Amino acid sequence: MPGARVEEDKPSLFECTDLHKRDKSLRCIHVECYNMDAKGKIQIKLINRGEIKMGNVKNIVIIFGGASSEYAVSLQSAYAVICNIDRQKYNPVTVGITQEGNWFYFSGEIDKIQKDTWYNEMDCVPVVLSPDRTWHRLIVLYEKNNEIKIESIPIDAVFPVLHGRNGEDGTVQGIVELAGIPLIGCGTLSSSLCMDKDRAHRLVELSGIRVPHGMVLMDNTAVNKACDFVKNIGLPVFVKPVKAGSSFGITKVIDMEQLTLAIASAFKYDNRVILEEAIDGFEVGCAVCGYDSLIVGEIDEIELNEANNSEGFFDFTEKYTLKTSAIYVPARIPAEKAQEIKEIAKRIYRVLDCAGFARVDMFLTPEGEIVFNEVNTIPGFTEHSRYPGMMRAAGYGFTKIVNRIIEQVFE
Repeated sequence: MPGARVEEDKPSLFECTDLHKRDKSLRCIHVECYNMDAKGKIQIKLINRGEIKMGNVKNIVIIFGGASSEYAVSLQSAYAVICNIDRQKYNPVTVGITQEGNWFYFSGEIDKIQKDTWYNEMDCVPVVLSPDRTWHRLIVLYEKNNEIKIESIPIDAVFPVLHGRNGEDGTVQGIVELAGIPLIGCGTLSSSLCMDKDRAHRLVELSGIRVPHGMVLMDNTAVNKACDFVKNIGLPVFVKPVKAGSSFGITKVIDMEQLTLAIASAFKYDNRVILEEAIDGFEVGCAVCGYDSLIVGEIDEIELNEANNSEGFFDFTEKYTLKTSAIYVPARIPAEKAQEIKEIAKRIYRVLDCAGFARVDMFLTPEGEIVFNEVNTIPGFTEHSRYPGMMRAAGYGFTKIVNRIIEQVFE
């Protein structure tokens, strides 16, 4: 800040509150800031938001929204999580990120999150996360008449309920870990790896687990290489953005005429595109929770009626409508095979350095072979989502698993 001068313990425009008088560790900060024409003057005072934390109740920052194509899904997941938090133990502190990437402390009714009406002047104030590893706070910024008032909210942990890029890919996780704040869910490395389909497949394959044959395109001009790959492994193939979620940008290519358009579509979501062989079989999933000691849910199975499904796979629409598909929990497979899938899911979870919770998706072929598909480090988290459904079938109801995911970070 050019021309800025910071002095501690000087009088401020804002009166010292009783809270500040009681807590001498808090500092009044006087800032004089001169803009380019040396006419602007802003005075700032820092006040602790101590009243938001009562007794032994822990402040859990729930981050929702995000600059992602999965923004709307995040709102539904976050709403469900907030509704099921144990208020005797945890106080949810809600932070919303707009689709443009603006961060706000949200103090309104939580129904507004579900309805996507949360972003408004009455309920939202700009907020930043302090990167200071010794001072775990949200910094809330109020501005009026060229005066800025700063309040800080103490943080015990951060729970990013974000899906897709700019939230599930290690970016937000990196901010939290840099600040030294306990993070609920997978860390920076794991989140980044699992979002990258190519690198995740390479690591899992090195551990001895089968993955689909694939190739990565770095730009839209590599169509000839893509054609050669498809001719070699045969149709159908899947064309996917390397980093995207909820099946955005994915096309099942069943004839060569579709290939160029499918590649162009995938490049709209990422600067790298992966082509994968189509695995003969059906998709199964495994919900995993924990750090060293792992809890696994029952295996689920996706049945897709391809005759009535125009896309030929479990796409975004199917995930949230089930128009031409069905999910069976437990999966309709022998108990021995279900146990094998659980053990492989736990191996993948550890190979990719997952922590807290994640959903591991695989394919089961007609020959009984298990093939890795992907890991969702922040899977959909509504009452009807796959992850809670698998945990519910294993005896962990929605409220129980939400609070288990939170409490284990403090153990």
